[in-house]
Amino acid sequence: NYPCIPLPLPANSCKSRQRFRCLLIRKFKMFEKTLSDIVKGIRASKRDTALYISQCIAEIKTEINSSDMFVKANALQKLTFLQMMGYGMNWASFATIEVMSSPRFAHKRIGYLAAIQGFTQDTDVLLLTTNSLKKELRAASGNSAMRGVYEAGLAVNCVANIVTEELAQDLLPELTNLTQHPQPYLRKKAILCLFKLFVKYPQGLRLTFGQIQQCLGDSNAAVASCAVNVITELSDKNPKNYLHLAPAFFDLLTTSSNNWMLIKVLKLPSSIVQEGHRLAIH
Repeated sequence: NYPCIPLPLPANSCKSRQRFRCLLIRKFKMFEKTLSDIVKGIRASKRDTALYISQCIAEIKTEINSSDMFVKANALQKLTFLQMMGYGMNWASFATIEVMSSPRFAHKRIGYLAAIQGFTQDTDVLLLTTNSLKKELRAASGNSAMRGVYEAGLAVNCVANIVTEELAQDLLPELTNLTQHPQPYLRKKAILCLFKLFVKYPQGLRLTFGQIQQCLGDSNAAVASCAVNVITELSDKNPKNYLHLAPAFFDLLTTSSNNWMLIKVLKLPSSIVQEGHRLAIH
């Protein structure tokens, strides 16, 4: 599919062959379609859109097997866009994990987005993401600097969307540790993600609820608001288990200036109004 390009013949030495291979890859990259090219092509081919997309997918299947991570990530980005138009990408699951594991943040972002959109509960390679996700979450744990923070944020977003019962059990300790991270950016993400883990793995709530309760008194208003959101959502099913938090919620009600959080704070008393005789004791 690529035009013929005159290239210098390689010498017999290994170094010359490697240079020739790198030059060949760079030449071919000049003719790859970018995501912008595909969007423009779809708009331009209104009559034969299906044919144009099928040709793009055929090219993507070739590019996604490339050993060059830039080529692979570009192909996965295009495939993720086409998935939003209804085209399947289950066949690219392993390539998605490879891009997720790339050391470059730009590639990681493409890989995690593809996993969020393409992975389902029945994806065969889903369990292969466990070690990669653990590595990202642990790299940020206990790190007061910003190194690894945004990578861990990508991992938390991904976990919240693809979590299964097995993943919830494996990643619960790492996400719980992030609720005490020095950066509020990760603390609030980890708290919200834990709610998704509790849905798949209810036993994890008993193991980690103490850490969520501590976050109600967090110095950062956004983190405290996330803790309030999680607790109010959990209280919908069994309000009696959260009666002991009434004093903490009352303190937030009288001291916080965050109107959105106050709306959530008022939701808990309304859900436990039938337990008024016990609330009066507090």
